[in-house]
Amino acid sequence: MGGIFGLCSNNECVMDLFFGTDYHSHLGTRRGGMAVFDGEHYNRAIHNIENSPFRTKFEGDIAEMKGFAGIGCISDSNPQPIIIKSRIGTLAVVTVGRINNKQELAKQLIDEEGAYFTEMSGGGVNDTELVASLISRKDNVPDGIQYAQSKIDGSMTMLVLADGGIYAARDRYGRTPLSIGEKCGDEKGYCASLESSAYINLGYKACYSLGPGEVVFLTADSMTPVVKPRQQMKMCTFLWLYYGFPTSDYEGVNVEEMRYRCGQSMANQDVANKTAVEADYVAGVPDSGTPHAIGYANQSGIPFGRPLIKYTPTWPRSFIPKDQSLRNLIARMKLIPVERLIQNKKLLLVDDSIVRGTQLRGVMDELRSYGAKELHGRVACPPILYDCKYLNFTRTSKPNETISRQSIMKLEGTSTVSDSQVRQYTDCDSKKYRALVEEIRQRLNFDTLAYHSLSGMLDSVGIDKCKLCTYCWNGEE
Repeated sequence: MGGIFGLCSNNECVMDLFFGTDYHSHLGTRRGGMAVFDGEHYNRAIHNIENSPFRTKFEGDIAEMKGFAGIGCISDSNPQPIIIKSRIGTLAVVTVGRINNKQELAKQLIDEEGAYFTEMSGGGVNDTELVASLISRKDNVPDGIQYAQSKIDGSMTMLVLADGGIYAARDRYGRTPLSIGEKCGDEKGYCASLESSAYINLGYKACYSLGPGEVVFLTADSMTPVVKPRQQMKMCTFLWLYYGFPTSDYEGVNVEEMRYRCGQSMANQDVANKTAVEADYVAGVPDSGTPHAIGYANQSGIPFGRPLIKYTPTWPRSFIPKDQSLRNLIARMKLIPVERLIQNKKLLLVDDSIVRGTQLRGVMDELRSYGAKELHGRVACPPILYDCKYLNFTRTSKPNETISRQSIMKLEGTSTVSDSQVRQYTDCDSKKYRALVEEIRQRLNFDTLAYHSLSGMLDSVGIDKCKLCTYCWNGEE
């Protein structure tokens, strides 16, 4: 995943660009980058941020960078921004998304257009450079953006610094959000941001949210429509459940409030299904499990507690490292137990989701070692059955690596499973679904385990369900 931010101002923009980009640090920990334009020249800085925060790496660049327009990114994949000089001018580009047909597109451009790619990442083509190359095939940036979007299989939201301003373009199905903020008063300007909360402290007020496939052109004084929004939307529900920052709004729905509603819905579901349990505390698995747990506690009347405290000053998000043992180590080291809230206690633990489950099993074992009397699990979404092919949100490094697929293979007695087999486990009222949940419960060492229903989760978002992507839960596009 990653985050993008850009702005145009009638004054020096570098500090706002620095902070606006930094406010996306929760979305990635590998690369950070900024590019600015001063009216004549582009200036760019890119740093590896795997071992230190974005802001510490770029403090020295702030004094060197000058400009009235700029774009920035936090990325878990390719170094960016990319700056290219093309027949339609110089372009600086940042992107967030996924290109499933990257190799085919690159080969086509090389074979048919004579293109070449100089930025290689892990032996492959840099996604953002590929996007920039596609844009430059057309006679102007707006046509180029539409061409790139039409060729990409996957999802790609982008900011293009060109023509003295910024083209802000949301992906064709609106899987990721893109919000526009306006600064008023003596200092004027417009910004574009994946997280709507990234510009609040910078003096911008939300003025617009792009629709699917929409493109607008920003300058310090104006926001001009360039490409009209498409009707069909399939926004990623995981942004509300887990990835999104609590203070952000997507499609008019605040992330934190959605998570409260999600917890309340799970509590109501337990009552309706007669699966409610007695517990001393409802606790969230930090961080994003916490607001779901607050909602559950408020609705159920069971006190909210924090038997696990996340040590936030130094530890990055645990899903980032590619090595599973390192992920497990980070997950264990960053959570510090409160023994007096664990020993001889009945705990109901709420998590936003379960992908592989190895880290959560480690948490359960640790809680048992501290004398927990009972451990009950509640998950804010249904079992994850399909790897995300649009944003990598729930994608694993190997096929069938999720705990859900591993459990299905055991139940089916096979070493692999087809999508048609998996689909039989999506109905929460079926025997196979109940067998799946029971198998996962045993693997994770819970006394009871329940997943939120798909309908309950979508109701918690509160917008038209047809506008939400549910692929990773039911395989439906």
